Amino acid sequence: MAVILSSAIVLSGCSSLNNTAKGGLIGGGAGAAVGAGVGVLIGKSGKSAAIGAAIGTAVGATTGVIIGKKMDKVAEEAAKIEGARVDSITDANNLKAIRVTFDSGILFKTGKSDLNNKSKTALIKFSKILVDNPTMDISIMGHTDNTGTLELNQRLSQARAQSVADFLKLQNVPSKQLKEIAGKDYSMPVADNNTKMGREQNRRVEVYMYASEKMIDEAEKEAK
Repeated sequence: MAVILSSAIVLSGCSSLNNTAKGGLIGGGAGAAVGAGVGVLIGKSGKSAAIGAAIGTAVGATTGVIIGKKMDKVAEEAAKIEGARVDSITDANNLKAIRVTFDSGILFKTGKSDLNNKSKTALIKFSKILVDNPTMDISIMGHTDNTGTLELNQRLSQARAQSVADFLKLQNVPSKQLKEIAGKDYSMPVADNNTKMGREQNRRVEVYMYASEKMIDEAEKEAK
């Protein structure tokens, strides 16, 4: 029940603001419950640990405000990219984090994992944000609809997430910044797989941007 409620909070936040002309900047709820929900959504198989550096201690309120402002700035920049939808979420340390969703229809042809030219243009712009924010950790997750077998979709999701990661690295995004690259098949839909529109929404690549241990350390020093 806690997982369902926390996931609902994340999704309900998606309607709090209108989409911008070129992207969707969407405000999400904050709090530990939301962070737990995100962990369930993107955690590795058998785990439910939320995204975020495991620092072992609580992060102070002032530190959280400093990091939150940085995330707000990044969210505004990402929302200007055509085809990108931006959600504000919460990580394992109860800090603001960003999820950028690229619909696979924008990135890839049906059943393919090769990036198309339009998506390359969007990812070049996106990569500049990542390069300018080297203390943000990144996780990339591929998702599909329920067409075809689970195994086939998992491989396709993985290949698509890897294609995005490889292209970002070609744009000088450091490999060490990419903490996880994973394919999540069709087990985590965001819409109804029984409809064409729903399946289109479920075919997506999500990029999570969250505070690294270094960013938290720098923010704590700034807060003193």
